[in-house]
Amino acid sequence: MIANHSSHAEASDPCVTRQEPGNESATIVAHFVSNKDKPQEACGVFGIYAPCVTRQEPGNEVAKLAYFGLYALQHRGQESAGIATFSGETVHIHKHMGLVSQVFNETILSQLTGSIAVGHVRYSTTGSSHLANAQPVVVETRLGSLTLAHNGNIVNTIELRQKLEQRNCNLLATTDSEMIAHAIASEVNSGKEWLEGAISAFGSCQGAFSLVIGTPAGLMGVRDPNGIRPLVIGILENHPQRYVLASETCGLEIIGAEYLRDVEPGELVWIAEAGLASFHWTPKPDKKLCIFEMIYFGRPDSFMEGESLYSYRMRLGRYLAQEVPADVDMVIGVPDSGIPAAIGFSQESGINYAEGLIKNRYVGRTFIQPTQKMRETGIRMKLNPLKDVLAGKRIAIVDDSIVRGNTSRLLVKALREAGATEVHMRVSSPPVTHPCFYGIDTDSQDQLIAATKSTEEIEGQLGLDSLAYLSWEGMLKATGEDPNSFCSACFTGDYPIPVPEPLKRSKLMLEKLGRVIN
Repeated sequence: MIANHSSHAEASDPCVTRQEPGNESATIVAHFVSNKDKPQEACGVFGIYAPCVTRQEPGNEVAKLAYFGLYALQHRGQESAGIATFSGETVHIHKHMGLVSQVFNETILSQLTGSIAVGHVRYSTTGSSHLANAQPVVVETRLGSLTLAHNGNIVNTIELRQKLEQRNCNLLATTDSEMIAHAIASEVNSGKEWLEGAISAFGSCQGAFSLVIGTPAGLMGVRDPNGIRPLVIGILENHPQRYVLASETCGLEIIGAEYLRDVEPGELVWIAEAGLASFHWTPKPDKKLCIFEMIYFGRPDSFMEGESLYSYRMRLGRYLAQEVPADVDMVIGVPDSGIPAAIGFSQESGINYAEGLIKNRYVGRTFIQPTQKMRETGIRMKLNPLKDVLAGKRIAIVDDSIVRGNTSRLLVKALREAGATEVHMRVSSPPVTHPCFYGIDTDSQDQLIAATKSTEEIEGQLGLDSLAYLSWEGMLKATGEDPNSFCSACFTGDYPIPVPEPLKRSKLMLEKLGRVIN
């Protein structure tokens, strides 16, 4: 049973496009001021199982905890947000386009009662950015409602969709996440129980999927056999019956939950009245954590592979300084993701670090569509150079990646206009030459600047005095882990999960032409 299903777009919804009469350029849209030159993460997932709510605690406690968990994971997706809660057999759900703080308020959260919650923040990679594709997904089964939040992409969507349509599944959205939910529902409706049905459905899904799944009987956390996208387990207030699932540890810490461990590749954890049970649903797990999670996506205070991502990124900067030093007066970082590597570069090289760019942290979303001229200078909305710091200086600017290069070009121009006499760029990852099929929204290959141009050509296009990247070997060595336990396909084209040819052809436009620059 579904109650309070408030996912429809209302006339008062600030994310509904409106046309101002007589001024086409004033079309108000849900427009994100984001760095389009960076890879965009698919989403963040969150779940909580807390049946032991005392009489002193409000019935919407799990919804509030989910709200703050999603707030901490907001960097993983800014297009839509949603929370579904279970109160017995009844599901309460609210999801809308927008940021977590825009989608929820005290009144809405007060209606999301229960002891189980599933939450999601989304950036679209499969399925367009529309309300119908917002999550959690809710489907009905013979055992009751199922709610699902998904991070990643499956690659066999065409095959799976055909299979579900043959079973007369009512697919309403255009996402692979909905297909996973219906695949589970179909198995359950055929007579299987929750766990058996879920495990059977996962066998039909190929690709990357970290899932949080709510049912009236309990909460599931699941990772694909390669564990490409992260998922962690926490315990709330040291209580043996209150468990939390989140894409990153920062989603645990904000609500005072203690990190227990990661959900392992190919593992399903089932959290119910009896506690937490673990099932390894695939016979051949082969860990391939996305290396970009560590380089860029994860919050620097999140822990992966036993340490904070801040520490890893500082080490990348140290290795970068060893491999490709720069004869400069000052090291600066691109806020925020390039700063830890810039500090590491400074410490290793002995060159002073300074803040040469100030980020406007209150610019995150605007409803006004800028003109093309405004877009060309739009980087100033987020990053503003400090002229008195930069004037007359030779600068090494450190960033975590270059994808298309448009923003980097504007940034270099702004640094020169601020008085920098030389601008050298050092990148704490290798050149991105291949698109991702596992949950990162990267362009087709012909839009990736390093796939079509040499380092020297990129250097000229960006207006740099020099450009150098960290080596692939250095990037993996800095993890301190087995290099084979990471997916680095965006740098090498070595995809750990086979990608169907039609999907490959849609993005790998240059392979047959032999134009990839190594």
